[in-house]
Amino acid sequence: TSDKLSSFTKRILVVDDDPDITFTFRKGLEAENEKSSSGSSNKVLFKVNSCNDPLLALSEFRPGLYDLVLIDINMPKLDGIELSRQILELDANVKICLVTAGEANIDVLRELYPMRSIGCFIKKPVTIEYLVRRIKAELE
Repeated sequence: TSDKLSSFTKRILVVDDDPDITFTFRKGLEAENEKSSSGSSNKVLFKVNSCNDPLLALSEFRPGLYDLVLIDINMPKLDGIELSRQILELDANVKICLVTAGEANIDVLRELYPMRSIGCFIKKPVTIEYLVRRIKAELE
């Protein structure tokens, strides 16, 4: 098989310190590829990588590689807000979705972090269906 990505492929990086969450999000997004591949043998929607260490994610991040980064806000070593800021310094074109547990006030976050590339705040717990819908909307 060819490693070449079709023009419909979107590369996503999931960063969360909880391995269960990165695994679930990655598998959920990749499962979407099978749903949309009927009729085309190689149409892939999402190419998903994940990382449980925000510092490692930042050190391995390369401009132009990802279309969207899904980042948990509450992580040790480097919180999701600071990780987002540093990633946007490396690649101003990448879209960012912040994921947060229910206690965060999304309106306050929008005011504090009006960065244009952060257009998406997702509250945990989240269904895979909702996650996929929000990510597709961000990437359109």
